[in-house]
Amino acid sequence: PVYQGKAKRELDGLNQTEVSLPFITADASGPKHMNVKITKAQFEGIVDDLVQRTMSPCEKCVKDAGLSTKDIHEVILVGGMTRMPKVQERVQDFFGKEPSRGVNPDEVVAMGAAIQGGVLRGDVKDVLLLDVTPLSLGIETLGGVFTPLVSRNTTIPTKKDQVFSTAQDSQSQVQIKVLQGERKMAADNKALGQFDLVGIPPAPRGVPQIEVSFDIDADGILNVSAKDKNTGKEQSIVIKSSGGLSDEEIEAMVRDAEANASADEERKQLVEARN
Repeated sequence: PVYQGKAKRELDGLNQTEVSLPFITADASGPKHMNVKITKAQFEGIVDDLVQRTMSPCEKCVKDAGLSTKDIHEVILVGGMTRMPKVQERVQDFFGKEPSRGVNPDEVVAMGAAIQGGVLRGDVKDVLLLDVTPLSLGIETLGGVFTPLVSRNTTIPTKKDQVFSTAQDSQSQVQIKVLQGERKMAADNKALGQFDLVGIPPAPRGVPQIEVSFDIDADGILNVSAKDKNTGKEQSIVIKSSGGLSDEEIEAMVRDAEANASADEERKQLVEARN
């Protein structure tokens, strides 16, 4: 590993280097050594798939933020691997701008951690750290469809309202099922809780106005309420966590939604056509 690291660093600035491994074995004639010349082109070909893998998180980050690469003001490189010219070229091709070289890639994570520590202690006043919802939050609607009110990666605190109605004539109550996830159908997402809003006056389907509100505070506590705008009757539920999911579980749910996106969309369209 020492020799490999030395060769990698040398190829950051040279077109060719030599890896020398003395005394790797021996036979009757004596010790054996290995000397191999590696060109920059050979090395870049070997690591090309690894370099490409570093682009996937960049693409995902930009997509999740709802931005385009043109909206990015500055790109900061993190980690010693980013010193490799091939990585810098790929980053520049993707973002359309040269990455910043004003911060040491080996120190930038520690610097960020120090800044966050300063914010938490109250020593740093001019930096705002924003928390976000890890997954979309919404309710089950007609036909078992998941209707998000708060999209994934929405900064908190936040409040979202949406008006729904009844699915049947003379329906006197509605059940509010609170869900978390990225799948199109309610059954494929994580259930967080449910409650009933009762006492809705008889009326044709689609006439009652039921306002559903999702209110998330700075601590991530979710308050969901449903209110009949005609009578003023209201019911609510408080959910104190996002279901206790780990980062790995959240990422798995996102990947699952991406893998099933096409099939889920077909199911959703079929349900909506029936209703």
